[in-house]
This record gives sequence, C-alpha cells and structure tokens, in this order.
Amino acid sequence: MEHIGVKGTIEEWLDYEQPLSQRAVRGGVWIFALRIFRQAFNFIRLIVVARLLVPHDFGLLGVGLLMISVLETFSETGFHSALIQKKENIRPYLDTAWTVLLLRGIILFSLLMFGAPYVSGFFKAHHATVIIQALGFSILFRAFTNIGVVYFQKELKFNKLFIYKLSGTLTEFVVTIAVALMIRNVWALVLGLLAGDCVRCLGSYVVHRYKPRLSFDLAQIKELTGFGKWVFGSSILLFLISQGDDLFVGKFLGVVALGLYQIAFRVSNIPVTEISNTISQVTLPLYSKLQEDIIRLRNAYLKILSIIIALSCLISGLIFILAADFTMLFLGEKWMPMVSALKVLCVFAIARSIGSSYGPLFLGANKPRFLTITAFIKLVFLVILIYPLTRWWGLMGTALATTIPVFISQSYGISRVVRIIQCRAREILIPIAIPLGGIAMMLIVSFFSSYLLPAGILLFSVNIVVGIVSYSAFIFYFSKYYTKYNVIEGVKEIIKKLA
Repeated sequence: MEHIGVKGTIEEWLDYEQPLSQRAVRGGVWIFALRIFRQAFNFIRLIVVARLLVPHDFGLLGVGLLMISVLETFSETGFHSALIQKKENIRPYLDTAWTVLLLRGIILFSLLMFGAPYVSGFFKAHHATVIIQALGFSILFRAFTNIGVVYFQKELKFNKLFIYKLSGTLTEFVVTIAVALMIRNVWALVLGLLAGDCVRCLGSYVVHRYKPRLSFDLAQIKELTGFGKWVFGSSILLFLISQGDDLFVGKFLGVVALGLYQIAFRVSNIPVTEISNTISQVTLPLYSKLQEDIIRLRNAYLKILSIIIALSCLISGLIFILAADFTMLFLGEKWMPMVSALKVLCVFAIARSIGSSYGPLFLGANKPRFLTITAFIKLVFLVILIYPLTRWWGLMGTALATTIPVFISQSYGISRVVRIIQCRAREILIPIAIPLGGIAMMLIVSFFSSYLLPAGILLFSVNIVVGIVSYSAFIFYFSKYYTKYNVIEGVKEIIKKLA
C-alpha cells in the first residue's frame, strides 16, 4: 500500500492501519467521556462550594497543594512516560518502577509532615499547617496506586480507566459538597480530595489484575531514568512556569489573592486542559508507534492539531465573553476581583493549547529535550516579567506575565515540530489562524448583543448560543477551502468510522 500524502483525509488515514487507529479513536471517545463527566461534576461542585466558602478557604487549600506540587515535581521520575514510550514488553519493569514510586511517596509524606509549619510561616498562613499535613496522605494514596494501570494508556484501552478515574471523581464530589453543607470551611475541600484519592488507589487494584511486588533492579532503574531525566527536567521547568505565579501571588499578594487567582485559572484553563490531556493520553502512545513513519506521523499530527485548536478556541472564546456575567451569576460578588485576570488567562489557555499539541509529539518521537528547552524559554521570560507586571496591575499583571512567555516560546516549539514531521510552517499556522478568526467573529456578535439585551441570565444564555453559532459558521466557511483542516468533516469521518 502506498504511503498517504499530507492531503489525505482522516478516512484514508484510519484505513491505513485499522487496528491502531480504531483503538486510538475509541480510546479518545472513552477519555473524552471521562473528561466530560469529571468536568461536569467539578463545575457543579465549584459553583456550590464557591457559594458556601470564601476565597481565603481556597487560598489555604492552594498553599497545601502548592507544597505537594513542589515535592512531587522536584522528585519526578518520569517512569510512567518511559513505560508508555518503550516499544518492548514492560512487565519486567513494573515492580521496580512501583517500588521506586512507593519509596518516593513515603519520603515525600515524611517531608510534608515535618515541613508544614515552615511552609505556613513562609506564606503567613498559620492555619494551613494542619491542612498541609492532612494533604500528605494524598501523596501516600498515589504512591500505593497499582502500577498496572499504565497498561490502559499504553495499549489504548481506556474503558477501565474511565471507571477507575470516575469513581474517585464521584467520591470527591459527594464528600466535598456534603461536608461543605455541614461545616462550611476549608476542610470540605481537603476531605473531598483525600476521599477521591483513596477511592482511586483502591480502585486501581480492582480494575487491573496486576499485583505489584517490592523489587529493586538498578539496571532497570538506570534504563527508565535515561528517558525520564528529560521528563524530570521539563517537569521542574513546567512547575516553575505553571506554579511560579501561584507562589508569587501567595507570597506577595496574600492567601485571599491566591484563592481568587487559582479559581480564575481553574475556570479559564481547566476546560482547555481537559481537552489537551484527553487527546494527549491517546496521542502519546499513538505517536510513539508512528515515530518511524514520518508521513503517517505528519498526517496524524496535523489532523489532531486542527481539532485541539478549534475546540480550545471555541471554549476559551466563550469564557472570555461570559467572564463577568458567569462570575456574578454563579460564584457571587465576592469573586468579581478575579474577572480581569480570568479574561487574560483565557488568552493564555489558547496559547497553551498549541503547546499541548506538540508535547506528546516530542515525547512520542523520543525528543523529550525539546520540551525542556521550550519550558526553559517560558521560565526565563516569566522571571523577567512577573514582578514588574504584578506590581503595576495586581492579579491581571500576574496573568499577563504568565501569558506572554507562552506566546514567545511557541516559535521554538513550532520550529521543532516542522523538523520532526517535515512539513512547512504554514501547514501548522493555517489551522491555528482559522479558529482565531472564529473568536474575533464571536466577539463582534456578542458586542452587538450586549447593546440589545440587559445584563443577566438572558444575555448570558443568548451569548452562549450566538457565540457557538457564529464561531461554527466561521470555521465551516473558511475551513472548507483547506480540506485537510476541515474540523467538521474530520469529526464526521471519525464518528462514521466508529459506527
């Protein structure tokens, strides 16, 4: 069979290797369903809890989660990515990987117990000490999780992963809301998080029959670390980029500002993050299997890029337009100071989605160093910008300092993609430019609708409808001139293939 050209349709690409492509697509459906359910529950939980609690409560939780993130990031092994990327049988490596991760978890738990008072003092939030120590059990639950669940992602079998993940989400949802209604303080968030992690840990041994045992093979550790060192390096840089703004806000603007900023970030970025993570879980093993066939790798990446950007721009554009109305109607007036930062972070989410498209490509093509270099570029500009912009414009300035470096780093990331898949830059820029034009159309339509209707639930609802319709019309009209970027036709072909 001849290789497929870049202009081949998704139908041709799927026909080229039926078992692999269908597994990828079906896996994507399961993961997408999981993300939809999880975000629906998380959205409802956020609205209910935000009404019952205050920004200070979310700030206290944020301090604890930041501490966990610091410890986990600076001890990242990269073993999960290494196991997924390996072509040969990974079963001999599982016990060693699980043992190392277990020891790591126990050490981190101990550090968290002893370091909590110092962290609380650093942020001048002394009530956070016990909260940080309680959250340490979350690290233990993750450490004891069955390493066998890595097979679900490696083999593109996501139906059991759906059950395993969703059970924890449901538990966290129920426990958080129930406790919040009873005591109305930060412990509702803490206990809900711990309950979810506990159920996921126990569930991992139910959904996969593999039973890990203690084992310590230095040769295996060295081999896994060879790949994982780049994941470790990029993880540290990505932590400083993604959590550095939280650390800065918590230290210099206070715990209340941290609560506001984290909720703004969650509302603006979680939908796009879920889309990115959904597709990444499917595309990482897919790219790793296609890494030696450039033509098929190119076809896969360009089609997936167009879908990621189209969905991300639609969601981020809607959130940008509805930011003020959503905050007032659903969260309450006490959260209104975050609106300006929320809008800036919507722009950040769009830029971030571009990077999320090539992250799995770099890992799958065994080029993890490109992720590290891209992250380093972001970090340099973040360090330069965050203090002056935050000092001048507060939370909005922090959001700008987070957003600008992402755009700067995209030029390097896209240049590496061009080299890996051997295409022209315009083949990547076109599927990005069309959805951005769709956002401009949404903004124009919503501008006129705001003059015709009073602020409130009616305008909110109308803006959702006209935003989706205007965006879809723009995408449909312009993408038909670039058939390989036609997202609507691409989705139709995938649905038809699944049926």
